[in-house]
Amino acid sequence: MAARWTHGMTRTAGRTATRLVSRLDGTGRTITATLVAAAVALLALSGYFAHQVYGQHQEEQRRQDVLSAARQTAVNFTSLHYKTYKADSRNVLNGATGRFKKQFSAQTEELTKLVTQNKSVSKGQVLEAGVVRADEKTARVLVVADSTVKNISNPRGETRNYRLQLDLAHEHGRWLTSNVEFVA
Repeated sequence: MAARWTHGMTRTAGRTATRLVSRLDGTGRTITATLVAAAVALLALSGYFAHQVYGQHQEEQRRQDVLSAARQTAVNFTSLHYKTYKADSRNVLNGATGRFKKQFSAQTEELTKLVTQNKSVSKGQVLEAGVVRADEKTARVLVVADSTVKNISNPRGETRNYRLQLDLAHEHGRWLTSNVEFVA
């Protein structure tokens, strides 16, 4: 006959219960460790996807900033009025840097005379623009623009079509045009 404990269990039953509890403790630890590992993996995966989304957002924002700067340069470059040409040329130069700024600056005085003598007026508009490439520091954009040009020899005006390749550089927190080429 098995000895009885004071709370009514036999020694055999007590040992069986102890073994069962220790098995459950091992299983419980395994389940807890598995849940903790799954939570850590889920947290890491969430962080990875959040980083990816942030990177895509940054890239899209850069693309929009590049397009906006290129469009503005194209409008400034194709719009002028003989009465306000000094301000118009300053607008172009404010969005310029590097080679383009040097070239445009060198021609501003001569262009001012030519525009004033011919009483030239042009109003440009961007029809399409697309980013060819862009990174954190440089970008290339193709722009299709039209400009209606009026002057002494053509008072009724004519539309001119421009296909421009603009190279931009990110300087001092702004995208500035460093080169403009006419393309076919």
